[in-house]
Order: sequence, then C-alpha cells, then structure tokens
Amino acid sequence: MSGAARKIRLIMELRRSGVGDTRVLSAIERVPREMFVPAPFVDQAYENTALPIGQGQTVSQPLVVGLMSQALEVGERMKVLEIGTGSGYQAVVLARLCRRLYTIERHRSLLAEAEERFRALGVNNITSIAGDGSRGWPEQAPFDRILVTAAADRMPKTLFDQLAEGGIMVLPLGAPGSDQEVQRIRKRDGHPVVERLFPVRFVPLVCGNLPE
Repeated sequence: MSGAARKIRLIMELRRSGVGDTRVLSAIERVPREMFVPAPFVDQAYENTALPIGQGQTVSQPLVVGLMSQALEVGERMKVLEIGTGSGYQAVVLARLCRRLYTIERHRSLLAEAEERFRALGVNNITSIAGDGSRGWPEQAPFDRILVTAAADRMPKTLFDQLAEGGIMVLPLGAPGSDQEVQRIRKRDGHPVVERLFPVRFVPLVCGNLPE
C-alpha cells in the first residue's frame, strides 16, 4: 500500500473514531507524519499508533492528536500555547488551525529537530523555545487556547492563569502509571469548568531545570 493510500485509510479511521471536525481532519491530512518519526519507523507513519522519538518521548497517536485538537475548538484568529513540542507533529497540526502557535519543549535536542521540520515545511506561524512547560509563557499570555501534551497530577494553576477569559485548555490529568484522562477546561468568570473526555496514557509533565 502506498503512503498516500495509508494516509487516506488513517483519515477514514479517525473519522470513524470520533474526529468529525473537517478542519482538524484537513490539517492532519496536510501534515506529512513521516517527517516526524525516526527512519526505522517511517513505514508505520500512517498507522494509528504512538511512535518513539527519543529522550523517552513519543509522537502521539494520530487519534489522540485529532481528538485533542478537536476538543480545543481552535479558530483561525486564535493565539495558542502548546506545552511539549516533542517531534513537532502536534504543533504543525495546530499551526494549520490558528493564527499563531507558541510551543515549549524541555529537551533542546528534540526542539532543534522540530524547528528544522518547521522550516522544511515552510510553517512560519510557530514560535518555539526550550523551557519548563509547567511555567507556561507569561510574556506572551494570555492565550485563547492551551494544549498540554504531558500528564499532570492536577490542573496546573500557572497555565490556567495564562488562559484568556472564555478560553479553553485541553490536557491529560493523572499520575504516571495510573489511569489518565483528557479533560477540557473552560475559563468562565475566572473559574475552571471541567469536562472529562477520554482515557489516555501520556508521559508526565516535568517541572524544574532543563536537561543538558
């Protein structure tokens, strides 16, 4: 089966599995996932599975990317913060949906590789830094939307504080090795309104000094 046929099969699978937002499906279809996985896994780029990218991290399962992006309800004029750049795959999907994406990654080597991919794809509405994602990006706040791609034990108040009134944050919550679930948190009158969405398994959100 050709790469194009595998991509079509994946998009159909995502639609059957609950990703009904046509903008999200179009964004995923336009992103060449094979650019975001190590060479030994290129033949699996359009399988609906997470794949390792080094540093104990993964490029997320396409279904999770689709469902989380859909839950974020991103408009084309919005300013979005992503915590956990990883390979850059989710970042490029979001960049196709919003006006400006800000993304933070702790691992400098992963960030450098992701930035090379952004340049190769000509995606010019992403601003990225190496940093502690749990602190957010206060200099650029507030954000209309925040997506967190690592699991926290509880809602990070620092990130919620950087969310604009009426904004949405989507993130996995739960301790490592335990049940985790994606939640959508809306900011209404300065308070969180929580929706529980679906179970997941993510790496933990790490605070503190960056690795060398």
